[in-house]
Amino acid sequence: MISVNDFKTGLTIEVDGDIWRVVDFQHVKPGKGAAFVRSKLKNLRTGGVQEKTFRAGEKVGKAQIDNRKMQYLYESAGSHVFMDLSNYEQIEIPEEQIKDELKYMLENMEVNIIMYGSEILGVDLPNTVTLTVEATDPNIKGDTSSGGSKPATMETGLTVNVPFFVNQGDKLIINTADGTYVSRA
Repeated sequence: MISVNDFKTGLTIEVDGDIWRVVDFQHVKPGKGAAFVRSKLKNLRTGGVQEKTFRAGEKVGKAQIDNRKMQYLYESAGSHVFMDLSNYEQIEIPEEQIKDELKYMLENMEVNIIMYGSEILGVDLPNTVTLTVEATDPNIKGDTSSGGSKPATMETGLTVNVPFFVNQGDKLIINTADGTYVSRA
């Protein structure tokens, strides 16, 4: 058990029979009444985000989550195959469970698979990935690096707003948390 006073971003907890990751939290001490912790939690089974308030000092269960380093291999009939790099065991994850993460994943990419016991909860991506621009509008003379952006479709199908100087075939670093352009690779 862990006290809600010890919440940290990224901590995984068990509440109401579900596994949650703490996305954000705030300790609140009102002038009148008892202190409490306002938190934003992400359900690792469904992907939904919920705000929940706990009384200060309340105890919740700490969920033991394992991250197994695996390599993304290929898609097979609506599932995606991953291989454990330590023992070469392969697992399949249904596309519906990881459809948001697929926008950032290329074949042979190493990712962490989030597991609770033997249950697969999802894929934990690196903070940034390098993707190639598949299609974007050509530059127009007079466009500068500091004046706006244009949409670009990456090799995985992800659409990202990029600066005007980016061309088709460029390799870009993309933030996986919010899908934004970081820089050229």
